[in-house]
Amino acid sequence: MIRIGNGYDLHRLVEGRKLILGGVEIEHHLGLLGHSDADVLTHAIMDALLGALSLGDIGHYFPPSDPKWSGADSMLLLEQVYNLIKDKGWTIGNIDSVIVAERPKLKPYLPQMINSLAQKLAIESDKISIKATTNEKLGPVGEQKAICSYAVVLLIEN
Repeated sequence: MIRIGNGYDLHRLVEGRKLILGGVEIEHHLGLLGHSDADVLTHAIMDALLGALSLGDIGHYFPPSDPKWSGADSMLLLEQVYNLIKDKGWTIGNIDSVIVAERPKLKPYLPQMINSLAQKLAIESDKISIKATTNEKLGPVGEQKAICSYAVVLLIEN
């Protein structure tokens, strides 16, 4: 049996924060604002994993109202979500994702993000696709006020 889940996340860009995507720190003068490290790529992947098994979303497991998750490393949260998926008897078939950002240019960082996620999920890097695109200067993402990410995950029952 297989299950498919999709995820989406968006966070505002602000000064004084690190820009972290897929567990990789990106050089940029702005970072993403959020209760945790605001890693939109990892958050979208977590929501896709949870959605595939009808387990809700990351806000259910790591609510922004709980100070325990303030400044949390999203890669550690991803590990917890993946352990939940594994405990329910599922493995990842593949992950397909896209990051939407005008700046910075993300292409040079994509292999590092793929390796970071593959290592945390204990899967082969060729099971993870990350694409980067712009929003053609439209909307908050296009105006460099935010970055968003979409992810689709295929889960395979053990």
